Amino acid sequence: MNGNDSIFFFLYFAVLFLLSPFLGIYIADVLRGEVSKRFAFLSKSESFLYKISGIKEGQNSNWKVYLLDIGIFTLLCLVLVVLGLHFQDIRPGNPEGKSGVAWDLAWNTSVSFVTNTNWQAYSGEVSLSYLSQMLLLGVQNFVSAGVGIAVLAAMARGMISKPGEYPSGIGNFYIDLTRSILYILLPISILVALVLVSQGVVMDFSKYVDTIGLGGHSVKIPLGPAASQIAIKQLGTNGGGFFGVNSAHPFENPTVFSSWLQCILILLLPGALPFAYGRWVGSWKAGLSIFFGMTLLFVLSLSISLWSEGDFVGNWEGKETRFGVAQSVLWGMATTAASNGSVNAMHDSFSPLAGGLAVWNILLGEVVFGGVGVGLIGMLFYVVLTVFIAGLMVGRTPEYLGKKIEAKEVKLALVGVLVPGLCILLFTAFSLLYESALSSRTNLGPHGLTEILYAFASASGNNGSAFGGLNANTPFYNLALSFCMLVGRFAVIVPALGLSGALLGKKVAPKGEGTFSTESPLFVLLLLSVIFLVGALTFLPVLVLGPGSEHILLHSGSKF
Repeated sequence: MNGNDSIFFFLYFAVLFLLSPFLGIYIADVLRGEVSKRFAFLSKSESFLYKISGIKEGQNSNWKVYLLDIGIFTLLCLVLVVLGLHFQDIRPGNPEGKSGVAWDLAWNTSVSFVTNTNWQAYSGEVSLSYLSQMLLLGVQNFVSAGVGIAVLAAMARGMISKPGEYPSGIGNFYIDLTRSILYILLPISILVALVLVSQGVVMDFSKYVDTIGLGGHSVKIPLGPAASQIAIKQLGTNGGGFFGVNSAHPFENPTVFSSWLQCILILLLPGALPFAYGRWVGSWKAGLSIFFGMTLLFVLSLSISLWSEGDFVGNWEGKETRFGVAQSVLWGMATTAASNGSVNAMHDSFSPLAGGLAVWNILLGEVVFGGVGVGLIGMLFYVVLTVFIAGLMVGRTPEYLGKKIEAKEVKLALVGVLVPGLCILLFTAFSLLYESALSSRTNLGPHGLTEILYAFASASGNNGSAFGGLNANTPFYNLALSFCMLVGRFAVIVPALGLSGALLGKKVAPKGEGTFSTESPLFVLLLLSVIFLVGALTFLPVLVLGPGSEHILLHSGSKF
C-alpha cells in the first residue's frame, strides 16, 4: 500500500462508520412508519400507492401470509422478467436491435435479479437492450433489495413483540416493501446517480458510437442509461453490471472518487442495518455488538488478503491498474462480504489466499455485513445458535431479548445456516463428476476446483460475483445455478419468518443476575467462534483442496 491507498482506506472506513448509525436510525423509523410525516410529497405518494392497490395501512399478517405474499410477488416478477428478456427483440428501447435472450439464459438471469443475486452469464452491452436493463433488471434491483429489508423488519417485530402486541401478525409485506423503496432506496439512488453522472458515468439513450480503433479496425463504443442502474446496484447489494466487465469499465467507474463512492455504497446499508435492528429491539448495544462482530470478520479477511497480494509483488494480472492492487483487494473483500457481487478486478487472478478468502466470505453465509437485510438475518441465525450453545454451557435456559430459545427456534436457525452450504457442496461435487461441467473450466488442478466452488457459492449465497475463469453460460450451469439462487434466497427468508412467528407473542422474562448478556465483548467473541466453527466444519476440506493446496503448490514452484 502506498500513501494514496492509506488515505483512500482511512476515508473509506471513517465515512462508513460515521454514516452507518445515522442511516440505521432513519431506516428503523421508516419501517415503523415514523418518517412519512416529515416528507409530505413521499407521504402522498405512499398513500396513493396504497389506494390504487387496495392495501390498508396498518394491516398485519401472520408469518405464513407474509411469506405467501413474498412468494406470489416473486413468482410474478420471475414471469415478467423471463418473458421480457426472451421477447426483447419485439419491444421498443432497443436501438441496437438486440435479439431475444435464450430461454435457459433468460431464466437464469431472471432468477438472478429477482433473488438479489445478479449473477450474470451474459455481457450487458452485447446481449441486452436499454429497456431490458432499465425496466426489467433495474426495477428488480430495487424490489429485491426492498424484500430483504422488509423480511428483516418482520423478523425484528416477532423478536421484540410482547403478549398483546402485533396480535394479527408481524406486519404487511407490501407496506414494508413500499416504504423501503420509497423512503430509502429511491432517494439515495437518485442522489448517487447524479453524483456518478458528474464523474463521467454514462447516462443516455443514443445508439452505440462507431469509431476506428488500433490497426484501423471499426469499433463500437457502447453507451446507455448506466448511472441509474449502477447507483442502485451498489446501494442495494445487487452488483449486476450494466457492461460486461462491471465496475472495471470506465463508463461505470471512471474516477478514483467514483470508485471510492461505489465501494462505500456496497457496505452502507448492510452496515446501517445492525443499528436499525438495535433501535427496533430497544437496545443500541445489541446492534453495536453485531456491527462490531461483522467489522472484525471483514477486517480480518481484508488484512490477510492485502498481505497475500503483497507476497506476490508485481502480480497485476486482472487487477484494476488505474487505482492499484490494494483498492482492488478492498473492493473484492467488500463485494463478497456484502452479497454485492460487483467487481473491479478479476478474482480469478487474485493470489490463492486472497481468492480463497473472497469465497470464504460468501461461504460463511455472507454474514460479514451480508446483503441488504438478509445478511443481518444470517447473523441473527448465528446469534440464536450462540445463545443456545451458551445456555448449554452454563446450564440455563437459552434466552435472547428476554425470550426463551427452544428447539423450534434452533432448528429454524440451523436450516438458514446449513441448507445453502449443503447446496454449494452437493452441486460442486456433482460438477466435478460431470464431464460437461468440467469442460467449462479455464484452469486445471486446485484452481479449477475453486472456479466451480466459487460459482455455486456465489449463487447459493446470492452474491453474484464470478471468479472469472468459468464459462457458466451453458444449459447445465444456467439451470443448476438458478436452482441454487432460489435455495439460497428462500432458505434464509422462510426460516427467518418462521423464527419471527415462533417468537411472536412469547412472554418476555426480565433480566436477572444469571442472564447471559448478548451485548458484551464476551458474547461477540463467542459469536465469532461459533461462526468460524460452523464454517470450518462445513467448508474447510474443500477450501484445503482448492485455494489452500494451490497456495502451497505455488510457493513450491509447481504449475498446473
